[in-house]
Amino acid sequence: MNAYLVRMTPFGPVALAWQPSARGAVIHHVFLSTPDRPADATLRRTYPHAALAANADVHTVAAGIRALLRGAKVEFDLDLVSLDQCPPFQQAVLQATHGIPRGQVSTYGRIAVQLGRPNAARAVGNALANNPFPLLIPCHRVVRAGGHLGGFGGGSLLKQALLALEGVETGAAGRLLAPPDRDLGRTP
Repeated sequence: MNAYLVRMTPFGPVALAWQPSARGAVIHHVFLSTPDRPADATLRRTYPHAALAANADVHTVAAGIRALLRGAKVEFDLDLVSLDQCPPFQQAVLQATHGIPRGQVSTYGRIAVQLGRPNAARAVGNALANNPFPLLIPCHRVVRAGGHLGGFGGGSLLKQALLALEGVETGAAGRLLAPPDRDLGRTP
């Protein structure tokens, strides 16, 4: 990894690990902060030799992340991320997840069905638990069957806050007030 950039957001620092390429900057990892783990510290542990740097592409992604975390409607292009670092099944899961529109949710099981693997809901959950591109690929829009929020790398409170910013209502018990009624992701 050649470079990183850290930006403050309403939810703490977000760190981007990136590398220049012939097509511009390619994001290799997005790190979110949790109350016990600042994103910049995690990035420096994961990529100890990366240098603080940015270019226009990275600044655009960082600005988009900050806007998203303030409630703006922002979509990120998959060409910005290094999907090829992920195994094929995870790539398919991430592509399907990328297609879930803002303000909508899907379930791990529905994504598994979309991918032609109806018994792979747990594998979908594992692929999303290891999503190296949270926010750019909106894994916070995927919940458990029945509307339970499930996990998220930035923590359950951030997942709930992101959904609320998009108009998806959740209750105090960490469950959607109206469970998802249909699959809204696009097939890769």
